[in-house]
Amino acid sequence: MTDTGLSAARDPGPGWEWRFWAIFGGQAASLIGSAMTQFVLIWWITDSTGSVSALALAGLVALLPQALLGPLGGTLADRYSRRLIMIVADLVSALCMLVLIALFLSARIELWHIYTMMFIRSAMQAFQQPAAAASTAMLVPVSFLPRAAGLNQTLMGIITIAAAPLGALAISVMPIGYALSIDVVTAVLGIVPLLIYAIPQARMRKDQRSSLWAEFREGVTLVRGDAVLWRVYLLLTAVVLVLMPSFTLVPLLVKEHFGGGPTEVAVIEGLGGAGMILGGIIVTALAPKRLVLWILWGFALSCFAFALAALMPGTMLWLAVVFWVVSSLAFILGNAPLTVLIQTRVPNHLQGRALSLMATMMGLAAPVGLAIATPVGEMIGIRWLFVAMGVVSGLVALAGFLSPVLLAKAVPPEPGRR
Repeated sequence: MTDTGLSAARDPGPGWEWRFWAIFGGQAASLIGSAMTQFVLIWWITDSTGSVSALALAGLVALLPQALLGPLGGTLADRYSRRLIMIVADLVSALCMLVLIALFLSARIELWHIYTMMFIRSAMQAFQQPAAAASTAMLVPVSFLPRAAGLNQTLMGIITIAAAPLGALAISVMPIGYALSIDVVTAVLGIVPLLIYAIPQARMRKDQRSSLWAEFREGVTLVRGDAVLWRVYLLLTAVVLVLMPSFTLVPLLVKEHFGGGPTEVAVIEGLGGAGMILGGIIVTALAPKRLVLWILWGFALSCFAFALAALMPGTMLWLAVVFWVVSSLAFILGNAPLTVLIQTRVPNHLQGRALSLMATMMGLAAPVGLAIATPVGEMIGIRWLFVAMGVVSGLVALAGFLSPVLLAKAVPPEPGRR
């Protein structure tokens, strides 16, 4: 790494623990509310339409804005206040939810209303995610980064466990409109710490700025110039192209193949979240150094276990859940080191752009995958679609071991070197 690449190693200052945990806790509450809302809306679409196409379109409108706006979001996160960007994005998302609440409670809701709000909330994620991810490197010492990544992945597991059961519980005891109001409350909890604490950030002076496009290209040039990062980016984009449609179609798999309902979806996603928590704990405890090897093995094992889950007979949901837990655990073992790899190889003032490039590549791959998966799913059935996606994506991840560059560079960089 160059000296500028070590900017992430700067001392975050006294009291960094309080600041990190306050912001982390607020974001955790907000993310749980958003995930619960997503579960409620996806299940409403599943129950109302029972259509692969309807769910695929929901996935499309939830992913495409992030892909298209990712370059802008990452560039703005490096140019302007990341804290302000996070606050505005949360506020707009909360306002979208208020609109949906009014439509549900007035019984005027239509499918296109949900698609529209999903689209806007996805657009806000294009700004919020690179700002939040790049901020983490400035909130903690560099030695804490692997553990911070592990904590974030543990949080993802907690969200997965909490969101589905809470969503199922909420729609069983109250109208959907009231259930969605939980997301507004948790959004406020996420914003409050950002209003209290500042986030250290070295921003460009006005005389250093060029056009937004030129600044984004600077981040792209850096990533493409890093042999390890660029190959990892391409590899994971291919994995997402194949596997991403599955995340939107899980409720349909549970309903059609396993004969389940919201409770069964909550169980499989909740226990999958337990696997994610365990994976996050493992990463936090071990703080892995051979990042590329963890990434390749983690994603490959996750994909193959995913295929085995769908391969189980419809009467053996419990065994499918076991493989789902294994898949979720392995996913975290690959995903957390991916975040650390970017944070340790990219200077902090370019991290927003580097992270948004990853989101854009994956975000553009996901709609392509959905467009391919939709007719295939209609033709071969939801179960065999899941099996095919798991096997093919697992083979794609294993293909990384064929790259001499990745294998040669699959060790932590020494200080002062790339």
